[in-house]
Amino acid sequence: MLRQVILAASRSGALRRTVEHAPVSKQVVRRFVPGASVEDAVLACEELVTSGRTVTVDYLGEDTLDVSQADATVQAYLTVLKQLEDEGLTRDGRAEVSVKLSAIGQALDPAMSVDNARRICEAADAAGTTVTLDMEDHTTTDATLEALAELRRDFPRTGAVLQSYLRRTEADCRDLATEGSRVRLCKGAYKEPESVAFQDKGEVDRSYVRCLKVLMSGPGYPMVATHDPRMIAIAADLAKDRAKGSYEYQMLYGIRPTEQQRLAAEGETMRVYVPYGDEWYGYFMRRLAERPANVTFFLRSLATRS
Repeated sequence: MLRQVILAASRSGALRRTVEHAPVSKQVVRRFVPGASVEDAVLACEELVTSGRTVTVDYLGEDTLDVSQADATVQAYLTVLKQLEDEGLTRDGRAEVSVKLSAIGQALDPAMSVDNARRICEAADAAGTTVTLDMEDHTTTDATLEALAELRRDFPRTGAVLQSYLRRTEADCRDLATEGSRVRLCKGAYKEPESVAFQDKGEVDRSYVRCLKVLMSGPGYPMVATHDPRMIAIAADLAKDRAKGSYEYQMLYGIRPTEQQRLAAEGETMRVYVPYGDEWYGYFMRRLAERPANVTFFLRSLATRS
């Protein structure tokens, strides 16, 4: 119930204005978002790569309904890729980027968003790295997978994201578990109706395991995006016959850093999702919804400040 309330709040303009202007908010958000500037993002990436982890960078923003804003988002990605390359961080794909198509014009014109994504893919390819297309709510799933197929014709390493809480995802995993395919499997963080998504946590977890089995048994490159200790243990068991480097773990910036370092120290590829920018509200609210501990952390910080 709490999760549903928080996800509904993530769409509230009034609550967004209140949270964004609360003096404590940005300090608390820095646990999950290293900062607003490209310099903040690159510095965070340097620290993570130095520690043996890899990164994927997300310039925050979504649901763009303005062409100039979509163009600005594309330019932000071109800028961060160039700076990551200049710092030597993109070599061997240690730093890549994650892109939401809704942030680069999908709602305005799907074809335009694909063209914008292609510009980002070109810049990533020139820097020696790649792009993963983030998945958003279920209304965009088909369009995002269609864009993925188009982009992979020229940039075959473009990554996909699938969400285990959607009822369709096991079938999508079977379609994408192919040679050269990179698929990030997460549980999902949007408010979805029962008609398309499992509502019970146990059902979402069971779906995650079924999907993970499909991906791990295929010739593609699974990206196991979870903070759940049980899912990590299951993934390790499923991967025991695979070579290290033929799959990876992924976690969010600021969540379970000790576990991230443990996996990296064991020789696993551990990629950290590093978001940056001013448009942090929706991202932050979804992080609160994912784990009750995050809500406790936020409320404790508010109480301490007051």
